[in-house]
Amino acid sequence: MQKRAIAVHDISCVGRCSLTVALPILSAAGVETSIVPTALLSTHTGEFTGYTYLDLSNQLLPIADHLATLGRSYDAFYSGYLASGAQVDDVLGMMDRLCNENTHIFVDPAFGDHGRMYSLMDATMPSQMRRLCRRARTIVPNLTEACFLLDEPYPSEGCTPELIARLTSGLLALGPENVVITDIAFSPEHTGLAIQSRHMPQPVFQFRSRFEGVFHGTGDVFASLLLAGLMNNRTVQDAAAMALALTHDVIALTLQDGQPLRYGVQFEKILPQLWAKLQ
Repeated sequence: MQKRAIAVHDISCVGRCSLTVALPILSAAGVETSIVPTALLSTHTGEFTGYTYLDLSNQLLPIADHLATLGRSYDAFYSGYLASGAQVDDVLGMMDRLCNENTHIFVDPAFGDHGRMYSLMDATMPSQMRRLCRRARTIVPNLTEACFLLDEPYPSEGCTPELIARLTSGLLALGPENVVITDIAFSPEHTGLAIQSRHMPQPVFQFRSRFEGVFHGTGDVFASLLLAGLMNNRTVQDAAAMALALTHDVIALTLQDGQPLRYGVQFEKILPQLWAKLQ
């Protein structure tokens, strides 16, 4: 039977990120994907100015109430960028209405990068996002978000395996079964992931060569590819390896094409590879 997911993220009219990434990637992986936008923006907030922004908080629970009347179940509930910390209450209410004990709650706590929170985030976001992480089966913070979630200082001078092990352990203590931290680097030449599940005594690391530049939306690309793998019965480590390799390929293809990076990476080009890898 075809798997079914619901993705709760913002949507930007221009700039590949959030729902404009999650929907096509999960669909290409054979997952029927419904969407609920948390906010509407004309562009994403990285390297653009003058963008429009509409908070859709007042729509989330009415949408969930209507969807609940359809009698459909969801194999995954995928939350990402939220309009505010207060919106966490609405997302938790959506989970109550739309999830059951078998739903894989997958949380990308998308609120910061490079040691700071995104421009539209309020100061309550880390503490509020912890509440979603406690409800999740899998969480996918980047290094910045992991530090904020645990009130740890961001390691601007570089991180160590010992620090990352402390972060993965602390995040598991919040309640999820699986933690995947992105943007991990122990040398300037490489970047990658730390993965730890409850049954694992230490995190496992995966790396790829680093590209110079800021690549907007790659966190959404990676997280969506990871969930695509999990929805196709891959283990967390196998799904993460696939997602990391394909995200690396996406960046390389984007750089080859020479498109302005603020519009996001050309994930469309790897969708046939994704389907082939999942067969």
